[in-house]
Amino acid sequence: MVYISAREAADKWGISQRRIAVLCSEHRIPGASMVGNMWIIPENAEKPTDARITRYIDDCRQVKPFLKWAGGKGQLISEIEQYYPFGDGKITKYAEPFVGGGAVLFDILDKYDLEEVYISDINAELINTYIEIRDNADELINLLYRYQNEYVPLEITERKNYYTSKRERFNELKINAKEAKNTEKAALMIFLNKTCFNGLYRVNKKGFFNVPMGAYKNPLICDEDNLRTVSDKLKNVKIVCGDYSESENFIDKNTFVYFDPPYRPLNKTASFTSYSEGGFDDNEQKRLAKFVQKISKLGAQTVVSNSDPSNNDSSDNFFDRIYGSLNIKRVYAARMINSKSIARGKISELLISNCSGEIIMANRNFNT
Repeated sequence: MVYISAREAADKWGISQRRIAVLCSEHRIPGASMVGNMWIIPENAEKPTDARITRYIDDCRQVKPFLKWAGGKGQLISEIEQYYPFGDGKITKYAEPFVGGGAVLFDILDKYDLEEVYISDINAELINTYIEIRDNADELINLLYRYQNEYVPLEITERKNYYTSKRERFNELKINAKEAKNTEKAALMIFLNKTCFNGLYRVNKKGFFNVPMGAYKNPLICDEDNLRTVSDKLKNVKIVCGDYSESENFIDKNTFVYFDPPYRPLNKTASFTSYSEGGFDDNEQKRLAKFVQKISKLGAQTVVSNSDPSNNDSSDNFFDRIYGSLNIKRVYAARMINSKSIARGKISELLISNCSGEIIMANRNFNT
């Protein structure tokens, strides 16, 4: 029998050499064997179908975001997943440089077993919470149960006092960062998110979290099952606190990148971008567009979410100008966080990509 190397098989089947090694170790390539420290494969072996796509679909422990987050993409998953390019086996990495609540991240982690995953955000408290869930789930869950058992039985006035004390403690840890208190800070982050007004994360000019208590009667502060599932899903995920541009060292032609930056305000009064101490004005939007075009030239497949200026001004072509020849699709989502109920409702948002959803859907029919 004639054998070929893993590298030759990778070239022949159009997938990575690392993926070949995984398939061999899982005994999914009949006749493959290891000689020394390398795999050899029968020349006439057929390319295996991709079990990664369905591996987690039947998993009863489907994961969901552990925080409510402004601009969360849960309601747009059906639109965004049309751009998932993992079906042909060539895209084996995923990056999400504005991870936020992670709706898209967790959808992808549920459905695909990828080689490498990278997430980041400039919100240090958010990233700390991701890391603590991944690395210190037991201690975190114990703290959340304590908060839940102490908070839920209280009357409204006592709840307000309890909430205020936890908010002050969170801000103290936020400003006077001590690594030994990172788990407590993460637990407070989740507690505040589950009990504050609308699950909103907002800081003032001094960097203090300043959202008032919400009116939830019986909030689920500790969702242990989901937190443990999240912890498991994050085990091999690279988690970074930093600017989206730092992801360039991770991104290559085998990467799908989803960007969900702070949205461009639809009008002068709708400027909710204060999820961190910094802002994200039009100059920042332009800087991001240049970065997207840069990694597109590397061969990465990209999708960017943003607001649709045409909701207020049909002549505003800001995103058409800064994203040039990229594909722009309008999708509809409900605006969930607004101080005036009359301003809530379905509005269009943009999905900006360097490839069309129709092409991606076609690619998903290929085997890996």
